[in-house]
Amino acid sequence: MKTIASVLAANFKHWGLRHIFGIPGKAVSPILFELLNEDIEFVLSKHEAAAGFEAAGYALLNDKIGVAIGTSGPGGTNLITAAGQASASHLPLLIITGHPSMKETGKALGQDSSPFGTDLVNMFKHVTKFSERVERGDMLQPYLQHALEKALSGVKGPVHLSIPFDVLLEEIEPFELDLPKTYDMISPNIGDVIEKLDHAARPLLFLGKGVHSSRAYEEVQRFAEHWKIPVITTPGGKGTFPSNHSLSLGAFGLGGTPEAAQYFHDKVDLLIVIGSSLSDMSTAGLSEAMYPGHVIHFDYNPTFIGKSIQVPTTPVLGDIKTNLRTILSDIPESNNETFLSEPEPILLHENDPGERMSAVQVIRAMRNALPEDAIVFGDDGSHSFYGIQHFDIYKPGTYYFDDIFGAMGNGIGYSIGAQLAAPEKTIVCLVGDGCMFMHGTEISTAFNYDAPVLFIVVNNGRLDMVEKGMRKMIGTSIGGIYETPMDAAKFAESMGLSAYTCLNPFEVRDCIHEALQIMKETNKPIVIEALVDENEIPPTMGRQ
Repeated sequence: MKTIASVLAANFKHWGLRHIFGIPGKAVSPILFELLNEDIEFVLSKHEAAAGFEAAGYALLNDKIGVAIGTSGPGGTNLITAAGQASASHLPLLIITGHPSMKETGKALGQDSSPFGTDLVNMFKHVTKFSERVERGDMLQPYLQHALEKALSGVKGPVHLSIPFDVLLEEIEPFELDLPKTYDMISPNIGDVIEKLDHAARPLLFLGKGVHSSRAYEEVQRFAEHWKIPVITTPGGKGTFPSNHSLSLGAFGLGGTPEAAQYFHDKVDLLIVIGSSLSDMSTAGLSEAMYPGHVIHFDYNPTFIGKSIQVPTTPVLGDIKTNLRTILSDIPESNNETFLSEPEPILLHENDPGERMSAVQVIRAMRNALPEDAIVFGDDGSHSFYGIQHFDIYKPGTYYFDDIFGAMGNGIGYSIGAQLAAPEKTIVCLVGDGCMFMHGTEISTAFNYDAPVLFIVVNNGRLDMVEKGMRKMIGTSIGGIYETPMDAAKFAESMGLSAYTCLNPFEVRDCIHEALQIMKETNKPIVIEALVDENEIPPTMGRQ
């Protein structure tokens, strides 16, 4: 017989997890002590929401699942934001929260997480695929198994279990659960899709972050090349298709390119949407006059199919990668090298006299200095939309950004978790000063746990996207400018990190080169602060 806490830790080990993220508290402490016996590192985050972001980033690059632990009451409510973010990002995340005591439930308890206090199970139901309380030891195995199946099947996402302190100490027969295998569904509409593609005169391929979720990069590229279909991406689909491909038109929606907008303007007869709900962020600038004649919509989730663009639509439900492979099964592989051009160095420009540098120049300096396979996590804000518009992608799967839930600070946590999951990769976080104010203390977590993330802080002393949006809509702004701006370099140095402050793009480029070399030697994160023009108009003003 073993305690439930021990059984949980043994299963974490069995799943191949080397790190668990969270903040301790009495209600969950039995799990943390058992992690020591399994040689699993508990990563002490600075905020529970950030612990959830880190666990989600860990899941993204270990291609398994991430686990975040928070104590009862406020530890759990803080993790709700991380659950909402993981749901929007379609990442499998197991959140475990505590409760003081099952036996004492109904009495007045500190940090009560039951229906008599802060009912965490019901709170999490709205942002997870499964949320339940394990009230007895014999409930753990079926609830944990169901949670794993929900997290990893269909549209992946977060799940939550609340386990009281006394239940964690209850002894049960040990068990071992494998991570469930998924069974992919093939759409019955495949034949109709091929026929429509063969007869389309002016088709367009619109890629969303579902391509990231399914890892269907190769299939999407073959699909586009065989039918010679130009490709655009949603903001969340940035990074799914190489920018130096002859069929690439760049992004559409917020942060979109003129080329993508122009192709829509010239009338599309068939729009093939792959892995996108077509939110207002993705369709910004798309008027009814620009609507295509027909839509083919690949997605696991039918909820938004046919709703954002109301034209005749053919749904292709199921796993994107599997359905694309089925379509391509009788099509010979092409030599995609003929579609790719050699990346060219991007010219950098000095600032105007007396002016700060443009955020565009920061992005170009990043592209010049970073290796082609560096993975960039864009945090929420206009800085990432500059990246969507101006950061060229040479290898699919190297730029991640969420344009739906948009929790500020998520990219900081994602990048740290991703680095711990894949220490051999170059991980970069593109972040603004607003996000750093919100969850910037997590750079200390990166430092303490040897996660050598390169944090590039685009600093203009304001909540740029909000502040500029207010000015556009009503002519003034309120609450968007920091009275005391962040000094990101000093902030980083106060937590032990090395940091640079850059005043022009040439300094950004050179500091990136230097930082990458130092991080290889020290295995520690570094912060590069780029001071940018406060009055520059970001590429986010197309949203109504």
